[in-house]
Amino acid sequence: MDLKKEVMEDIEKAQLSAEEILRKYDKESDKRELTGVWNTIINAICIVFCIFQVYTAAFGILDAQLQRAVHLAFGFALVFLLYPMRASWSRKEMNLIDVGFAIVGVAVSMYIVVFYHDLVLRAGMNTETDYIIALIGTLLVIEGARRVVGWPMITIAILFVLYALFGPVFPGIMAHRGLGMHELVNYLYYTTEGIFGTPMGVSSTFIYLFILFGAYLEATGLGKFFIDISNAIAGWASGGPAKVAVISSALEGTVSGSSVANVVGSGSFTIPMMKKLGYGKDFAGAVEAAASTGGQLMPPVMGAAAFLMAEFVGVPYMEVVKAGVIPAILYFTGIWLGVHFEAKKLGLKGMSRDEMPSYKSIFLERGHLIIPLIAIIHFLSSGYTPMRAALVGIALAIASSCLRKSTRISFKDFVNGMINGSKGILGVLIACATAGIIIGVVTKTGVGLKMATALLDMAGGHLIPAMVFTMITSLILGMGVPTTANYVITSTIAAPALIQMDVPVLAAHMFVFYFGIVADITPPVALAAYAGSGISGGDPLRTGINASKLAIAAFIIPYIFVLSPEILMIDATPFGVLFSCCTAIIGMVGVAAAMGSYFTRRLNFPQRCLFFFGGLGLIDPGMMTDIIGVVLMVIGYIWSRKNPK
Repeated sequence: MDLKKEVMEDIEKAQLSAEEILRKYDKESDKRELTGVWNTIINAICIVFCIFQVYTAAFGILDAQLQRAVHLAFGFALVFLLYPMRASWSRKEMNLIDVGFAIVGVAVSMYIVVFYHDLVLRAGMNTETDYIIALIGTLLVIEGARRVVGWPMITIAILFVLYALFGPVFPGIMAHRGLGMHELVNYLYYTTEGIFGTPMGVSSTFIYLFILFGAYLEATGLGKFFIDISNAIAGWASGGPAKVAVISSALEGTVSGSSVANVVGSGSFTIPMMKKLGYGKDFAGAVEAAASTGGQLMPPVMGAAAFLMAEFVGVPYMEVVKAGVIPAILYFTGIWLGVHFEAKKLGLKGMSRDEMPSYKSIFLERGHLIIPLIAIIHFLSSGYTPMRAALVGIALAIASSCLRKSTRISFKDFVNGMINGSKGILGVLIACATAGIIIGVVTKTGVGLKMATALLDMAGGHLIPAMVFTMITSLILGMGVPTTANYVITSTIAAPALIQMDVPVLAAHMFVFYFGIVADITPPVALAAYAGSGISGGDPLRTGINASKLAIAAFIIPYIFVLSPEILMIDATPFGVLFSCCTAIIGMVGVAAAMGSYFTRRLNFPQRCLFFFGGLGLIDPGMMTDIIGVVLMVIGYIWSRKNPK
């Protein structure tokens, strides 16, 4: 059986529709495709943007507000030129209205740069001109977010602005004195607590460089290397293409920043192969959606939110990366086991070993491409700042590509890397600016503490109900919002409730981060599941339900690391971490068997319950829970052997 040849036509069809699917579910790909003079102008802006970012990273960034204002000026120019005001407008032609938006956006951002010293001297005594500029700048941020990020995030931002303006009309604990429009807008635009706050600061330094790093890695062909090595590792196994999807998505997730883009990028190859092998179309789309969403949980980049988390929590970046390792391993272990048990249940075989590329040939031809990825992890763990590590990684990505002629980056590729990096930051940049509006309102009104208090009152002061309410809040807030933005929103609104209950700050932030991310596969919104179903031809709702079942670890692990922070390597010994990791992986076997209703043979409902609760006991660190977990799973296994369904 030559599956590879059989599915080539299906793969080509999927690739032809990939751009449409990406445009439908991921607004970051809803860009103009210009030629001629306008294309040259936009490329020139992108190149200058890249030079500014790399230069300041290498030789010293500007004062915080200046660095962020220039960053936003470039962002405004590119957002309004690349993303049409109306979806119906041609993507092949420039519209003068958008040109006007771009010019005004640059002007209001550079106003801070040009009049920086005057603004500092009259801090708190802003003029009417200052107010008008601030109002226009704030409205442009919201309009830019509408074009690039979509309605969910700007709806939240607008609601927060209304809350700030009409505080006295809110009932009970949520009431406040209310802010005047002048006071609010000046606070949001001329301080580092609003639009130019921490999220924009991280975007203008760390995140841009890591997106540029990812652009150069992609230019070297690393994505194709990941798929080929995944095929060599798992293509021959039971349900091979599904396991290829899991591995390749985990690898791509180390440098990627979008669940939907991950689905389309690797799914156009893996989903047709899964369908041809025998997986149902709803399950095939779900595998890719769950695995690609998990890519945002995979260190070291973690959808760029890891940088923000380090700033918000006040810990070194590597502490966040360390905390994400074991949960990510458990997440992908759960998905791997889910597709394995489904393959065994359906009797699906892998591809012929003759069709598989050999490890030796892959590594001899392209193994050098992973040098920058290994190097950047080394530099981060050696105490380098993320910005410095990213600079070294970019240089190594370019240099290592030159080790073989087949992977060498040409001058055109080098320039395209600068252009793609600048375009790739736009979604994150405008989301961070919009998140600054939300954070500014929270800081100015104290609503974060009030919402945390309300959640605690609903939970009656008990931790487990508080976690449930926080989970629901995070899932709702994360619907349809990009990774970086949903973390900012959930950490601002939902995390304080857990922190008030003495949950370690990093554990609380990881909790809301996880549930904000899995909103991408949780119905009814489930953008990643919709993208997967767009390629597979399946039903979006059923695809989302299957993806949620496969990603069950993401719904369990956050509870575990709040109750037992050892999984996040917080105050844990190396032996304790290793032991907890091993038992948790065994526990995931039980949970995955229960969700798939199969272990060595089909399981009935009572047997599934034994495996499920036994798996939970092993995932939760602790000798007693481990013993109970082992006993339950052994009973379930013996019962299934003696009394199969």
